[in-house]
Amino acid sequence: MYTLITVLLFIICILLVLIVLVQNSKGGGLASNFQSTGQVMGVRKTNDFLEKGTWALAGALLFLSVIGAGFIPRQQEGVDQSRVQQQIETTVDPTQVPTFPTTPPPATNETPATPESDGGEN
Repeated sequence: MYTLITVLLFIICILLVLIVLVQNSKGGGLASNFQSTGQVMGVRKTNDFLEKGTWALAGALLFLSVIGAGFIPRQQEGVDQSRVQQQIETTVDPTQVPTFPTTPPPATNETPATPESDGGEN
């Protein structure tokens, strides 16, 4: 159902963009192409049709957006966590103070190795 509503929303958005682009803000628009005397729809009726179409598509867009929010697929509670929640729980805090060992390492009886001279050659 969610997929159907999403497809309908995309179709309505495309139609709404097309109708708004056809309209002319100064009253011309699509009606300016129908200047002949033998027309069935007058200039005024074309503007009324485009305005009513705009309002109808805007209302349908609003209605389907609200209805679509109710049909968003959700996961079962407690079954799977979202990736964002998993990342939040496994992230390292950048402000955390690192813990260094407080006791010195145990002393060993070994002496550090000294480099042997190679006979005075440079």
